[in-house]
Amino acid sequence: MPAYFDHNATTPVDERVVDAMLPHFHGQFGNPSSLHRLGRQSRQALEQAREQVAELVGAHPGQVVFTSGGTEANNLALRGAGVDRLVVSAIEHASVMMSARFLESLGCDLFVAGVDPQGCLDKVLLEAYLHDAGAACRSATRGLVSVMMANNETGVIQDVPPLAALAREYGYLMHSDAAQAAGRIPIRWQDAGVHMMTLSAHKMYGPKGIGALIVDKSVELAPQILGGGHEAGRRAGTENLASIVGFGVAAELARGRIDARGRQSAKLRARLERRIDTLPVVIYSAHADRLPNTVYLSVPGIDGETLVMQLDQMGFAVSSGSACDSGGRTPSHVLMAMGVPAELAGCAIRVSLGDSNTAEDIDAFVAALSRLIDRFAPQRAEPTFATVS
Repeated sequence: MPAYFDHNATTPVDERVVDAMLPHFHGQFGNPSSLHRLGRQSRQALEQAREQVAELVGAHPGQVVFTSGGTEANNLALRGAGVDRLVVSAIEHASVMMSARFLESLGCDLFVAGVDPQGCLDKVLLEAYLHDAGAACRSATRGLVSVMMANNETGVIQDVPPLAALAREYGYLMHSDAAQAAGRIPIRWQDAGVHMMTLSAHKMYGPKGIGALIVDKSVELAPQILGGGHEAGRRAGTENLASIVGFGVAAELARGRIDARGRQSAKLRARLERRIDTLPVVIYSAHADRLPNTVYLSVPGIDGETLVMQLDQMGFAVSSGSACDSGGRTPSHVLMAMGVPAELAGCAIRVSLGDSNTAEDIDAFVAALSRLIDRFAPQRAEPTFATVS
């Protein structure tokens, strides 16, 4: 079993989550919409999970719309809001960026907000756009700002509350993709100030294929999947009950472990960054507020996918960026938006830590990385730790 350092791509399902899911494949298999006893039991389990997911972020259960994952939740938020003006950051997940481009093709006015070299959204530039757009727009204009809470590649945490306050000031709805943040850092719905928030179970030791969109009661969403009145009419289709139950248990477990998990991850991340300080690496967003489990780095001169494959052979599972974009040869759009040269961005790998990782794993990884650097870049330059600023 390799040392798994790819928890931002997905996490292993907690055994307690599996145990909670199993009965709903056999004895408790009823359709939650059925009126008989099995159906009522399933409905009760569904609503309990809704409460557990809501409690993770301090929302009301009635605000939780279950989806097939974070990607569908993002699509529902952007495409279901019925907006004709849209603002997204340049570092969003592909499900937000591609939805935004689709809406633009239909005539929606789209503004892609840039970030600074650390990967943080520039609030001043955002306000300037909202001000100018507000002066030019029709009174019937409906706008939406979508900014992710924590980036899946760099781990950078955006300061969402003031961005949400700014969006509200100019009459825009505010959405935040919190798939990477939920379960790793504390989130309070009221403090965030958003109208919609995306969550994903498999980023917090729950099953794949289930997520949620938390929706303010003031927001009217057009369902993107038609066929029934499920999820308060916002998402048709018989609910994936076993996975929803697993999501609920994963959310409850995460809520009780956020602080301890954060301390453990931060300690391991600090150990990793101290030990690679002597190597010729660049750590991205080193001076920004980041998820405690994430390190995004480049070894100049060594292709990122080459490093990923070589490290895999040595027993370490890492990523060259977003798992959703793997297989492509284009440099990370996140790093490009931060102003990183394409040749350096192509050398990036992401280390994302989780509950199973140990200090011994970190030390062994650094030793393996050092050997690979010696093999592929023997004439290396002096260390360039955190030079991207």
